[in-house]
Amino acid sequence: MSGRGFTRWVIGLGIVLAAGSAWADSSAFVGRWHLNRTQSILPPGEPVPNDVIAEISRADSTHVRWSLTVVAAQGQTSVETFDAVANGEFYPINSDTTAAFSLNGNRLQSTFKGPSGQTDTLTCTLSVDQRKMTCRGALSDGDGRTTNYVDVYDRM
Repeated sequence: MSGRGFTRWVIGLGIVLAAGSAWADSSAFVGRWHLNRTQSILPPGEPVPNDVIAEISRADSTHVRWSLTVVAAQGQTSVETFDAVANGEFYPINSDTTAAFSLNGNRLQSTFKGPSGQTDTLTCTLSVDQRKMTCRGALSDGDGRTTNYVDVYDRM
């Protein structure tokens, strides 16, 4: 998977994990999540992974901790582990991306910044039964071009 593709999955997952910190009292997001490829709408030209699984081990008002397994279309598996601060300020989530999270009512909003001025703004909502998370995003390339997408995750 290209660096851009993997970074987008990390970014998309970051919103899922930050949502756990927003609803920490119920621990609704601690567990395993699986990308629902049929319900998700990828940006045009984005490589489609064979699989994306997130395991969230901590989701509270100060931190989220997770591991992400991405199986690329070519069969390569990438596993990353992350620990992020969840206080609304920008912090690094990997070597070239920062993110900030905030809760506005029942919606979690995030902004991610990449090394070339690109941004990813997301708004996620949780289904009533807490079995599905829908994240609506907008990728901006830093030159004024924006692409919308939807990532849907199912609880495993």
